[in-house]
Amino acid sequence: MRSMPIDRARSAALRRAACGIVAVAAIGAADFAAGATHTVTIEGMRFAPPSLTVEQGDTIVWVNHDLVAHTATAARTFDSHEIAPQASWAYVARRPGRYAYACALHPTMKAVLIVRGKR
Repeated sequence: MRSMPIDRARSAALRRAACGIVAVAAIGAADFAAGATHTVTIEGMRFAPPSLTVEQGDTIVWVNHDLVAHTATAARTFDSHEIAPQASWAYVARRPGRYAYACALHPTMKAVLIVRGKR
């Protein structure tokens, strides 16, 4: 019978620890979930805008309004693969930096994505 208070105390401590873990996980997920969404239009064989600055955790959506497929490809960072006409592709900017990208199918199509770190 004397072990009951200890078991209750241990159980309460475990519940508090579990709640703390859930709270920390929710706060971490909110950092990326709270990001803004930006659109890059692909039309006339070019990316618009040609340079885009976003915050870490923001989402960038490339929308292809051209008559042919295109890609948004940055070496070792992101690769949309082919984006069909009237289709789109999204990328979450997780690492700060300056990323030059191009269409792998049409190398003259170039643009820059600048990702700023969280403040």
